[in-house]
Amino acid sequence: MKKIETAVYYFPNYHVDPRNEAIHGKEWTEWELMKCAKPRFEGHNQPKIPLWGYEDEADPAVMAKKIDAAADHGITSFIFDWYWYEGPYLERCLNEGFLKAPNKDKLQFALMWANHDWKNFHPGSRETKHYPVNFPWSTSKDTVGYVWDYVIEKFMTQENYWKIGGLPYFSIYAVNRFIGQMGGVEATAEVLAQFREKAVKAGLPGVHINGIWFDVLDSHPAYSECPQADWVNKLGFSSYTSYNSCCISNSWFTTFPRVDYAKDYEHYCAIARKAKKTLPAPYFPVVTSGWDSSPRCVQSEVYDPGPGYPWLPVMEGTPELFGKAVAKTIELIKECSPEDPVFFINAWNEWTEGSYLEPDTRYQLGYLEALKKELAKQ
Repeated sequence: MKKIETAVYYFPNYHVDPRNEAIHGKEWTEWELMKCAKPRFEGHNQPKIPLWGYEDEADPAVMAKKIDAAADHGITSFIFDWYWYEGPYLERCLNEGFLKAPNKDKLQFALMWANHDWKNFHPGSRETKHYPVNFPWSTSKDTVGYVWDYVIEKFMTQENYWKIGGLPYFSIYAVNRFIGQMGGVEATAEVLAQFREKAVKAGLPGVHINGIWFDVLDSHPAYSECPQADWVNKLGFSSYTSYNSCCISNSWFTTFPRVDYAKDYEHYCAIARKAKKTLPAPYFPVVTSGWDSSPRCVQSEVYDPGPGYPWLPVMEGTPELFGKAVAKTIELIKECSPEDPVFFINAWNEWTEGSYLEPDTRYQLGYLEALKKELAKQ
């Protein structure tokens, strides 16, 4: 089997952004939510405190430390959550931090287009039925070509941009929403073909376009206008993966306030095996390090089942549980697709969702060491 590629999602909201300052105040970052987090029920592991402190990820020296830690523990790529609301958002982390880090060549990078509205639950109240949308996602078929040009010119031409099979990787998070914005399945197929054509004209061999896939989507009423079972066979994605393993079983809706990490992973493995057997292109599995979105909730309110995100149960892992999940994922790759030895991890730094590999004061480098240990067995 080829060497395993380990790609980790990176959430870039731990640096100052002018749009955030206009809403939350001067020098606000999502670290402010972590500073206020507290235990919400007996045995709840909060606050989660970064071992390295509340650092500015747009500082190339800070990012260099992250790159070293990631590369030294077997990670090969950061997949940056990437936002576009009539222009780029939260890009200073990538432009000023990662791409200016002196050791940037130790790690590859790519983009996952987080193509959803940006809602304000920073923090969110139980009493709010519909969170305000600060920045609506409004790209259409008529304007998406500009986005393709921007991505190709600014990022895909970088020497350390991640490639699969020689093609630069690009992922779309909410495919159903993307199809709706583009005007239907056929129109979406056209804009994806346009993306590839533009890349070739720019001197690239094409684009490896990945679609985020969720097994539960076809049974979700919000997606009934665009059945997943239909678009997976018509859009020509190069591969599929998932962003995390959350909300994939009934336990997420029946066992508040906790979801069992090991049981959740077993549910996910069943879904991953189904995906590998039924999807028309490779499916890359994902390991979730944990889940706890309580920092995005108003801390003075009772932590009971709420109206939806972010009022969800928590799924607290440990380095040992995470290591076992990594080991099983590697076996899953060997079993189902040894020709495509790629897996994803959620996430490097989703602190306000309790999903991170960065060292904290409780486990220090435990998660990274567990990852390195399992990868070394290959």
